[in-house]
Amino acid sequence: CSSGEETLDDKTKDTTASASSFPLEITDSTGNTVNLEEEPAEIVSVIPSNTEVLFALGQGDKVIGVTENDTYPEEVLEIDKVGDFELNVEKIISLEPDLVLAHESSVNSSMDAFEQIQDADIDVFFVSDAQSIDDTYKMIEEIGKVTGAHAEALEVIDDMKEGFAEIEAIAADIAEDEKKSVLFEVSPEPEIFPGGSGTFFDELIELVGANNAASELDGWAQISPEAIIDLNPDIILTTYGSYVEEPEEQVLNRDGFSEVTAIKEEAVFDVNEDLVSRPGPRLVEGAREIGAAIYPDHFN
Repeated sequence: CSSGEETLDDKTKDTTASASSFPLEITDSTGNTVNLEEEPAEIVSVIPSNTEVLFALGQGDKVIGVTENDTYPEEVLEIDKVGDFELNVEKIISLEPDLVLAHESSVNSSMDAFEQIQDADIDVFFVSDAQSIDDTYKMIEEIGKVTGAHAEALEVIDDMKEGFAEIEAIAADIAEDEKKSVLFEVSPEPEIFPGGSGTFFDELIELVGANNAASELDGWAQISPEAIIDLNPDIILTTYGSYVEEPEEQVLNRDGFSEVTAIKEEAVFDVNEDLVSRPGPRLVEGAREIGAAIYPDHFN
């Protein structure tokens, strides 16, 4: 099972096998080499998943800047904001952090901003874009290494593996004829996008012992209401309750959906988007929430 396998390549294993020590020379996900003379004491995080990992590693007291999109843990609400999807470069530079934790996914869209930060002699480390549970382990280890919390990262990873193993043990008791087909919607009408193969949602659905109704789709692909009717999922999960009012009711009242099993059985549930989409330790909690929605008799 993917949640318990080791997929780090030999090179990564070699570079992360020992505890963090400084000075440190480390290469990030973009091939950028960062040289840190000392363990970073002040860090700016420019993506919520990085922030959550930092706090999970006991590094929260070092975080001096986060984005407007950061919501967890509560402490981040009191931390200086450095922009949202568009970074406030001047603010970041004015904070004079020892390290900016960036993200591989923002290289193309925000590289000009990061180059300005680097030109101000501030180190920028691009964390890997995790697209699976195993990728998440690697990402957590990267953050632990670059922040001097490698031992803590390994502990967090072990805790996650233990949590996922408990979930798999519950899922193993679900009979084949009891398995549900699940459609995971990450955006509402009129542009419905489900989680297809190669997404966290696909992996988490399988982890709890269900089948992804959209497994034939690759990644994030828009789907028509007619195609959903043809898939006829037993359960529909949504993740947009934070910005769409009564998402379950909207799905239950879609035109032409009256014969869809999930609609007939009123099996439409909204789950916490942050828990199931942000790579980090809370993915275990997200998996439990998915399991409880699909198989309440097993997971509750």
